Amino acid sequence: MKKALILDLDNTIYPVSAIADELFSKLFDMVDEFREMLNDPASKDIKYDFTQQPYQHVAEKYHFSAELTEKGLQHLQNLTYDKPIKPYNGYNEIKALAVEKYLVTSGFSKLQQSKIEMLGIANDFREIYIVDQQLASRTKKDVFTGFISNYGYKPDDILVIGDDPHSEIKAAIELGIDTFLYDPLNKYPATKVTYRSSNLADVCNAIG
Repeated sequence: MKKALILDLDNTIYPVSAIADELFSKLFDMVDEFREMLNDPASKDIKYDFTQQPYQHVAEKYHFSAELTEKGLQHLQNLTYDKPIKPYNGYNEIKALAVEKYLVTSGFSKLQQSKIEMLGIANDFREIYIVDQQLASRTKKDVFTGFISNYGYKPDDILVIGDDPHSEIKAAIELGIDTFLYDPLNKYPATKVTYRSSNLADVCNAIG
């Protein structure tokens, strides 16, 4: 029986696509302003990637200019979201599980905190940690290691739940922690994980 669950936020507890058009409208406008420099056909891919990856990774992937990178960072550092957000079906089943839960999310602190508030999930977790690359150099792997040390867990006691094989899933695997890949669109069929499902509620069957 697992003693602790560590959950990602974006595209794990709720779909970013549900709020992306409103949340990122000004950011999308910035990309359009630099369309010629970025290669026009790539603009659609860039906008999609904003919903899947941290801004810094997208900027690096598409070789944003220093000016565009800085404009985006300045905008996102102060961005918040102030409308109710609905979690995925299955989240309430996870919430009801009688195990300790931790939330670890990457992004800009103000924005991530506002999304947590609009989801109404803050009290569901023993601890919430926002990995903000603009404020500190800690990674999700560092945070997971801290939980193991601070709370006396063994890797076998924990299940990490997320949607990104290159982020929380990778960090967990490197630490010998079991993983649950939430992959509703079957984007990562070749990724080796402990569990995978298109149904978030299947986490309940994976805790032992």
